Amino acid sequence: MSELDTICAVSTPPGEGGIGIIRMSGKDAVDIAAKIFTPRRNERLEASASHRLLYGHVADPSTGELVDEVLVSVMRGPATYTREDVVEINCHGGMAPLWRTMNLLVARGARQAEPGEFTKRAFLNGRIDLAQAEAVMDIIRSRTELSHRAANEQLLGGLSAEVTALRDRLVSIVASVEAGIDFPEEDIETPSGRPLAEDVSGVQRGIDELLSGVVYGRIIREGFSTAIVGRPNVGKSSLLNALLKQDRAIVTEIPGTTRDVLEEYLNIAGVPLRILDTAGIRQSRDVVEQEGVRRSLAAIASGDIVLIVFDGSEPLTAEDRRVLDEARGKATIGVINKSDLPRTLEKLDGPDVQVELSCRTGAGLDRLRQSISDMMKQGAMPPREHAWAVNQRHKTALEQAREGLEKALESIKSDLSPEFIAVDLRGALDSLGLIIGATYTEDILERIFNDFCIGK
Repeated sequence: MSELDTICAVSTPPGEGGIGIIRMSGKDAVDIAAKIFTPRRNERLEASASHRLLYGHVADPSTGELVDEVLVSVMRGPATYTREDVVEINCHGGMAPLWRTMNLLVARGARQAEPGEFTKRAFLNGRIDLAQAEAVMDIIRSRTELSHRAANEQLLGGLSAEVTALRDRLVSIVASVEAGIDFPEEDIETPSGRPLAEDVSGVQRGIDELLSGVVYGRIIREGFSTAIVGRPNVGKSSLLNALLKQDRAIVTEIPGTTRDVLEEYLNIAGVPLRILDTAGIRQSRDVVEQEGVRRSLAAIASGDIVLIVFDGSEPLTAEDRRVLDEARGKATIGVINKSDLPRTLEKLDGPDVQVELSCRTGAGLDRLRQSISDMMKQGAMPPREHAWAVNQRHKTALEQAREGLEKALESIKSDLSPEFIAVDLRGALDSLGLIIGATYTEDILERIFNDFCIGK
């Protein structure tokens, strides 16, 4: 495979639909498309002006058999997504016309694209940087208006601009330190001591501000992790179904029906809520149920919020107390289910918030949603007006950059030679460059773009 190949892929989801789109990019894209496309009017695709839509038919050149009635758009580089010549063929939705057309393109010189290869070419050709490329995938995967807005801000270059500004400041510092090293005969005054430390600390504070968006980024991408826990048969699966307004989990009168952790997403106050319905926590000799309990305890440990469900029509049991003990120290909401029955459950001591509801009638569910929303705002939203949705890769690079600056500050305070300071500053500069792709390795590109769908 080569970056000079002309690539093609189906860019719309598989299945039936009104339109299916094949995208092709590369120096031979227009010529290859012209071999299988016949415009209705007497004109040649190769002579078409850029960003123009042509109507016609795709046919097999070897047999003359008609494949589909299509619209073809020609977009000439560099004013395209990849900065290469791009052709998009709008077929009828459905796998047969799309794949027959794809096969014709491949037979005439195109290569099927790898996952994310179109966006990778956009990065390699300088149209977007690496953080913006990641934002493309975030847009595709966004589940709420908030996550979509954050991804759009990153795609427009907001995060990249802040990282670039920090790199520019660091480049100036490195240049001033290295000037005295490289040209000692010029008697250039090399910055040192407190002024240099203040400059480096200023960049470090900027990195800390970006790192403050790590939790925010995780939540809007992955969802606010909320574990539904409790002893068997208190209504955990019923609560999941009630919140989702669909029968997602199996509900029976038999304790221990849920054996594994079920995961679903719910939008509350514009934030994705990743709900985990867990197995009932109790002592059991059943090996499968024991594994389910182990996973339930793991969900409590990793959850941002824990919903502890109790049966309000029964007294508190030893198993209920165990669940309360396991969730101690977490952000908890006590969900007292079966409020449509006479309450026997005594007053609870432990949960931060308590909500009475009935999964059967739906009474109290709105109050639970509001309680979850309030708890999310207290613990998850960024403390300042705006925080960039920093992902795990950005976090690692920022932490490496911060570590390099910390070492540089130690060298400055110890009045070490400028050479030692410059090495640590250079390391921090390279780490910041990893975020936007100013520095990168093939391993990093492969890890990022392999997560993309084919055709994007």
